[in-house]
Amino acid sequence: MAYQELRLWTPARYRIRVNGYLHPSWSDRLAGMTIATSGEADEASVSTLVGRLADQSALMGVLDALYNYYHYPLLSVEYLGSA
Repeated sequence: MAYQELRLWTPARYRIRVNGYLHPSWSDRLAGMTIATSGEADEASVSTLVGRLADQSALMGVLDALYNYYHYPLLSVEYLGSA
């Protein structure tokens, strides 16, 4: 994967995993990322968000919302390549 093409201001695809249940309807609140959740709506669930974000600022906005507003523990953030 060519990480040198990633810059603070370039679009990219990401995969974000959090501990807990995120309903797919929250996609609009989280920059339009696709949400998939394994398990039922309980603490053992893991939710995965995948999608294209406009830049690193948008990534930080999604992470901030997950942490500060919704209080979901972050499991991982993965760069999937340029958008």
